[in-house]
Amino acid sequence: MLLAVLGLLAAFQKPQRPTLYLIGDSTVRNTNAPQMGWGSKLASFFDTTRLAVVNRAMAGRSTRTFISEKRWAKVDSMLKPGDFVIMQFGHNEGSAPDTTKAGRRGVLKGTGEEIKQLTWPDGHAETVHTYGYYLRKFVRETKAKGATPIIASMIPRNEWKDGKVQRASNDYGKWAAEVAQQEGIAFIDLNGITADKYDKLGPEEVKKFFPGDHTHTNEAGAQVNAASVVDGIKANKKIQLNKYLAKR
Repeated sequence: MLLAVLGLLAAFQKPQRPTLYLIGDSTVRNTNAPQMGWGSKLASFFDTTRLAVVNRAMAGRSTRTFISEKRWAKVDSMLKPGDFVIMQFGHNEGSAPDTTKAGRRGVLKGTGEEIKQLTWPDGHAETVHTYGYYLRKFVRETKAKGATPIIASMIPRNEWKDGKVQRASNDYGKWAAEVAQQEGIAFIDLNGITADKYDKLGPEEVKKFFPGDHTHTNEAGAQVNAASVVDGIKANKKIQLNKYLAKR
């Protein structure tokens, strides 16, 4: 009798909403007002009665430190089948990897299997890998949980040359796309989509999105970049997030 009642309750239990997790750096989540990351605006594009959006990005983190600080382990522990992870890194990876304050975030360039061995002042060893290696770790561990990984290239900085915003198509944007292709997963060319918008707006208008530096947007810029993420989702009908977009 008890089993029958429990079975009946389970049948009427509302299915748990899938969750979209965002991981990345301050361009995804930024609490230093008036700066704002695009992850703070993304939920408004979705029907959040059917999909939860959780922004786990953290300012100042690279792929390497997001893992070494156990931030990825926390997200991974919460993943369940049917969830999604959008990852966007690249802004904090550029320093030569070492144990200095600047170098602790750095990764090896590219997508290969090269490594660099480090010994920290306290004696513990660390093996540093390439940008692509760390992205693959996120991707494969997301898949292992029955969730869907999606790689997004980094948003452009407010840097211009010959009237065009500079793109990441020869480094981190390129490598992000390569890993997505190698792993057979969806790629959102956030760098290219947003750069196209910036080019149309021009340097003077885009400058209004960046209060204080060339990397961090304000709320208006975050809105533009969040819309670019959604543009990338809509452009690929195979991305199952499409079915959770809010009707507008």
